[in-house]
Amino acid sequence: MVLAKQLLVVDDDQEIRNLLQQYLSKSGFDVISANDGEEMTKLLETNDPELIILDIMLPGDDGFTLCQQIRRTSNVPIIMLTANSDEMDRIVGLELGADDYIGKPFNPRELLARIKALLRRSQVTANSQHNTRYIRFGQWRLDTQNQQLEHQDGDKLELSSSDYRLLQLFLQHPNETLDRDTISDATRGRESLPMERGIDVQISRLRQRLKDDGSQTRLIRTIRGVGYMMVTQVSHEA
Repeated sequence: MVLAKQLLVVDDDQEIRNLLQQYLSKSGFDVISANDGEEMTKLLETNDPELIILDIMLPGDDGFTLCQQIRRTSNVPIIMLTANSDEMDRIVGLELGADDYIGKPFNPRELLARIKALLRRSQVTANSQHNTRYIRFGQWRLDTQNQQLEHQDGDKLELSSSDYRLLQLFLQHPNETLDRDTISDATRGRESLPMERGIDVQISRLRQRLKDDGSQTRLIRTIRGVGYMMVTQVSHEA
């Protein structure tokens, strides 16, 4: 018997919680829901959801604060629910470690498609970790089992699931130019939207993690008008 994948919906709007509970349950998911951060924390003590749908505007701690709290201990995929017109909310959410976002009001079918895409990519990531434990590049070593970066000076960094997938994509295609649609499809399961800045935010965040501030030759180079390229030699260790 295959157990249904569990999703956690965190939203203070009961109508939205009920809608998603019914729609996603009919699509084969086990859905649990919380009204606010306090309820979310209690549910996470006894449940291990495979994806979290997190509203930004919540009573008490907002979605940004809760996203940070989750990222301290977990790489579970997170989709943020944002106001359709507020691009800054989307950018901040991605900077804090969210994997994707969708604006309100939203089409449940589009949300379902994004959920399935993120879960597929999480599974691909998990499967790839069985082949190689460590990947060396530049001054770094990536531990694929723990999704952890270790610098040659000893510093260790935990990566969010979206940062990890993006880094893995570059390491699978070193010294190759990757366009924005390729990056978006690999990290979110969809092509980038016109004027969307989410990819740029993800690249900027990964550069910060890699201390790739341009003071030396950049690891991740911008190929103007085309996309991005990681310039490095890559080696694998069991």
